[in-house]
Amino acid sequence: MEGKEEDVKLGANKFSERQPIGTSAQTDKDYKEPPPAPLFEPGELQSWSFWRAGIAEFVATFLFLYITVLTVMGVSRAPNKCASVGIQGIAWAFGGMIFALVYCTAGISGGHINPAVTFGLFLARKLSLTRAIFYIIMQCLGAICGAGVVKGFQPSQYQLRGGGANIVSPGYTKGDGLGAEIIGTFVLVYTVFSATDAKRSARDSHVPILAPLPIGFAVFLVHLATIPITGTGINPARSLGAAIIYNKDHAWDDQWIFWVGPFIGAALAALYHQLIIRAIPFKSRG
Repeated sequence: MEGKEEDVKLGANKFSERQPIGTSAQTDKDYKEPPPAPLFEPGELQSWSFWRAGIAEFVATFLFLYITVLTVMGVSRAPNKCASVGIQGIAWAFGGMIFALVYCTAGISGGHINPAVTFGLFLARKLSLTRAIFYIIMQCLGAICGAGVVKGFQPSQYQLRGGGANIVSPGYTKGDGLGAEIIGTFVLVYTVFSATDAKRSARDSHVPILAPLPIGFAVFLVHLATIPITGTGINPARSLGAAIIYNKDHAWDDQWIFWVGPFIGAALAALYHQLIIRAIPFKSRG
């Protein structure tokens, strides 16, 4: 019995040396850091997978705007809050669509569906500048088309009810709106980095994780918090598409907030994940 106890203690000591308690994030279990994406990759333009990925981003953002703006319009048209899905329903529409669309397109384009996400991943060198620009263009075109189809269904009501355009709500300053967009986008992009981290998958391989689920849930929660402030942008393509189709002065007055805020939030999330959580620049190279 004493021999067995010593073996158990010896095994426990070896385990603690190999992976100290509370420091699993520091280990390199079954994992090798992927090389950063090149800034320019000319060969991409000759690859069908590159163009297919852009088409997937266009279609996904089109569907995202179509479903979500229709939901917003349905709530706006309801005679009272009890006759519609309300703010919670709008938040579920945005979060649920992101969950479904990321699940469908992650294997093709990465399932960004948001220029801020693309920008954050570009800063982390997860994709080339060529691909990042192409994705952002296709996302914006998809958003414009999605909002345009909604307006085609109900043109008069679309203009009357605000068209799902993002504006800073009365009672809040532009600084409030900018802060809400920065923090909201930080939550989203930080979740994207964490949910798609290949090292996490290797380290926590015993824990099944469906990456689109936390991403969609993050979108849902951010909408619950910030719909009363800005209608919740955290996606420049979504804000631009609705603003172009709605095309009223007050929608354009605040449009800069829905680009500057998400891009700052995405940059902060990328820096936090790469420099603090992963500490990639500070790792010793063996």
